[in-house]
Amino acid sequence: MNQVDAGRWLTLGGYFGLFLLILVWTSLVDPPQHLPRSLVLLVLLLPLLAPLRGLLHGRVRTHAWTSLLSLLYVAVGITLSAVEADRVYGLAMLTFALLLFGGSLLYVRAARTAGS
Repeated sequence: MNQVDAGRWLTLGGYFGLFLLILVWTSLVDPPQHLPRSLVLLVLLLPLLAPLRGLLHGRVRTHAWTSLLSLLYVAVGITLSAVEADRVYGLAMLTFALLLFGGSLLYVRAARTAGS
């Protein structure tokens, strides 16, 4: 497996892991108490839907922008992991967001090098 493929699989694994984590945790495991569930899902999942097509098609520019988007979820994961009740959720979100970030950067770097 070359670096381009590894970056692509890491990116997609982090992306779908993060998407499913947010969906399952917010819907089933620990629904929000003070906000509508649909609003929380909309705020957390809508930004992830924007790069989906480009990621599935392996577009380098989309991977570059997704690495920046993943930093939002890194920040949310760090914030949630500071709270004792949400530590597991925060650490899982942080893990998937870092996987998405690292995979995106690896893909961009390897694809640019392979294309040159």
